Amino acid sequence: MMELDDDYVEYVPVAKRRAIEKQKILQRKGKVSSALEKEKLAESKPSLLVQATQLKLHAPEVTATKQIILQEKEMIEHLSDKKTLVSVRELAKGITYTEPLLTGWKPTPRSIIMSSKQIDLIRKQCRIIVSGEDIPAPIKNFEDMEFKRPILDTLKDKGIVQPTPIQVQGLPVALSGRDMIGIASTGSGKTLVFVLPLIMIALREEKMMPIGAGEGPIGLIICPSRELARQTYEVVEQFVAPLVEAGYPPLRSLLCIGGVDMRSQLDAVRRGVHIVVATPGRLKDLLVKKKMNLDACRYLTLDEADRLVDLGFEDDIREVFDHFKSQRQTLLFSATMPAKIQVFARSALVKPVMVNVGRAGAANLDVIQEVEYVKQEAKIVYLLECLQKTSPPVLIFCENKADVDDIHEYLLLKGVEAVSIHGGKDQEEREHTISSFKAGEKDVLVATDVASKGLDFRDVKHVINYDMPSEIENYVHRIGRTGR
Repeated sequence: MMELDDDYVEYVPVAKRRAIEKQKILQRKGKVSSALEKEKLAESKPSLLVQATQLKLHAPEVTATKQIILQEKEMIEHLSDKKTLVSVRELAKGITYTEPLLTGWKPTPRSIIMSSKQIDLIRKQCRIIVSGEDIPAPIKNFEDMEFKRPILDTLKDKGIVQPTPIQVQGLPVALSGRDMIGIASTGSGKTLVFVLPLIMIALREEKMMPIGAGEGPIGLIICPSRELARQTYEVVEQFVAPLVEAGYPPLRSLLCIGGVDMRSQLDAVRRGVHIVVATPGRLKDLLVKKKMNLDACRYLTLDEADRLVDLGFEDDIREVFDHFKSQRQTLLFSATMPAKIQVFARSALVKPVMVNVGRAGAANLDVIQEVEYVKQEAKIVYLLECLQKTSPPVLIFCENKADVDDIHEYLLLKGVEAVSIHGGKDQEEREHTISSFKAGEKDVLVATDVASKGLDFRDVKHVINYDMPSEIENYVHRIGRTGR
């Protein structure tokens, strides 16, 4: 055994020696306690990943109802942040409009001389609820609304002899140049309430100063889906063509939607247009690229406004508003108009008139609703049994695209003449589907909510909800397809 040297000193690593020296210096300066506390705190503090995991474990369970309430709260906060639906130019210059636009329209004398009691009686009979200042009186026939003869003849040819309740009050409001919020059940004739006044305004403007190349539009109608935009455009064309044949100035209209070659749309814009029916995406695209402007536009309609002034479309609509150079008449229409949207929509309107027919946001009373309790795995098989309850045409609604494709394939295998539509299909296929179902060539249409809003399918006696939509407004729109 080797004897140990008495003055042997154990080797201390450099890092440890430095730490000891550092501690001695801190002790001399009286800072050692605070430094140690910081070190201990750093060691005890968990990482962000650990904190996130702990929060998830201890977070209270959020039910579907609570989630919807939170979403609505978030939407209201989101909307209130931006406050008003006006253009950046108007906000920057502090421009506010206090008086509605004048159109020069006057009804026949017999509708003007009605007493307040007669007016109240008509509204009560038609179940019309109105609110606003200086509301125009309701008019119970088209002749007294001073429409041009070709328009009256076209209405007669279409079998429309008397105006519906929303038209009785809505048409005088729109024709007089007032901003308006129109709420009525599906199939109640809302489209004519904003199409006919627009045609009258376009005619008047064309007579005063004809639209030249690259100018226009005078009026703009914005729809949430391509199918609804095409349907509205066809209604416009049905009334414009007879006017031209009768010798009135030609009115050019344009369908501005995605999924269609933009060159044909640009050609129409270069010639000058009076009326544009558009979806938000393609419209915004044309405006941003300066292929079209809204300098002369003085009439704006948001069809299915609750869908448009929503988190999904609000920014697009706001950008469209930025392109207006002067005051416009604004009309908002829908079968449902949640309160959170009504408050926001009023900010964009000048002395608005709200016309509410029936029960706002409620299901059409003419529709019988039946509930069938079926196990999830048996639903697709039970569909065939449901289809036998009435004669075609029948609509089947699903919440997601995958279910639409599965049901469509299943029905085809069972020999059912079915077609399907959802947002994942290209425009040509979507148009062919709608036209074949409307023409009666196909018996069943399987669709997502893209087909639930505003589309006019005649003689549909049966709607099947394969699953319930996430929002009650969508359910009202779905079952409203039978309201016609």
